[in-house]
Amino acid sequence: MQRTYVAKNEEIGKSWNRDWFVVDADGKRLGRMASKIAVILQGKHKPIYTPHVDTGDYVIVINAEKIDLTGDKWDKKLFQRHSGYIGGLKEMTYRRLVGHRPTLPVREAVRRMLPKNKLGKRMLRKLKIYEGPAHPHAAQQPKEIAI
Repeated sequence: MQRTYVAKNEEIGKSWNRDWFVVDADGKRLGRMASKIAVILQGKHKPIYTPHVDTGDYVIVINAEKIDLTGDKWDKKLFQRHSGYIGGLKEMTYRRLVGHRPTLPVREAVRRMLPKNKLGKRMLRKLKIYEGPAHPHAAQQPKEIAI
């Protein structure tokens, strides 16, 4: 009888190498791109996927300032954050947010699609986001994927 394979933390770095992928965000829809990136970060695209082990790969996002949103979400969709104090809700439109901090919409969209625990935070560390087309990870020989 064949048993189901369950990955262990100790095996991931040794027998299973983590790959590096590059995603060009130029003209891509934010939500669709973020959901595919979240799948890669979690490792759900691999046959060794195990829910309680971080089996995912690294993802580099370039041209994050050139993402696309449908309709008039640029001016009507609000990015909200809270300081933790009473009346501390801060809101800004996505057009202003991308002008102010271009990598934040991509990071937040992916973060909200990952597990809300320590494992999700560890997965998010494997996401590297850059405003322009250049990135310092050429030594890792990342593979370009079309999303």
